[in-house]
Amino acid sequence: MGHVALVTGGTRGIGAAVAKALQADGHQVAVSYAGNAEAAERFSAETGLKAYRWDVGDFDACAAGVATVERDLGPIDILVNNAGITRDGFFHKMTRDQWRAVLTTNLDSLFNMTRPVIEGMRARGWGRIVVISSINGQKGQMGQVNYSAAKAGDIGFVKALAQESAGKNITVNAICPGYVGTEMVRAIDPDVLQRRILPQIPAGRLGEPAEIGELVRYLCSDAGAFMTGATLSINGGQYMV
Repeated sequence: MGHVALVTGGTRGIGAAVAKALQADGHQVAVSYAGNAEAAERFSAETGLKAYRWDVGDFDACAAGVATVERDLGPIDILVNNAGITRDGFFHKMTRDQWRAVLTTNLDSLFNMTRPVIEGMRARGWGRIVVISSINGQKGQMGQVNYSAAKAGDIGFVKALAQESAGKNITVNAICPGYVGTEMVRAIDPDVLQRRILPQIPAGRLGEPAEIGELVRYLCSDAGAFMTGATLSINGGQYMV
C-alpha cells in the first residue's frame, strides 16, 4: 500500500525524477518548490502531482506547508529533503549573504522540514527520510566552502537522526550524487564538460536524474527497511569512500 510522500525542490532535476519514481511505486506524492512557478505548472500538468510553493529556509512556512499537504493527502510518511541552492565563490571573497543563503536552504531546511513530520512518523511507527547531500559534502570543493559545509552537515544530521529513529521503524539516509545531467549541469560549456569534468569520472558520463530516483525508491520501500544512517555515493566512481 502506498504512503504519502513529500519531495522538496521536486519540480525539476533530481527532485522531479525522485517524485516520478515514488509515484510509480504507488505513493501519493506532493512536491514543493520555491520560485519557478512556470516549471512547477509544467511538472504538475505532466505528472498530475500537486506542487506547493514555500521557502524551505523558513520554519513557519514549512510547518504551514506540511499542514496543507497533510490536509490534502493525509499524514506524510516519506520525506525527501532535496531542495538546495548554490552561491559559489572563493571563501576569501564570500559575503555573509552568500554563506547564510546556502546554509539556510541546504542545512537549516532539514530541521524546518523534518521537525513537522517526525512526531507523526514516530506515533505511527513507520517513516522514510532521505536527504540529498552531495559528493562535495564528502570531499569538499574549491569555490564551494558554503555548499560543502552545508552538505557535510546533512550527513551528520542523517547519522544522528537515524540512531534516534531506528526503534520507531523510521529510516534516515543520505544520498551523495556526483555530476548529474540536470538542466544546470548540461548548461555548462560543452568544452569544459568534456575536458575538465568527464575525465574525473571513471564511468565516463554524467549520472541521470532517474538513477537517483531509483535509489530513493529503494530506500523508501519495505525492502530498504534495514538500511538506515547510510551515506550512499552515486557518482560514477569519481569519489570512493
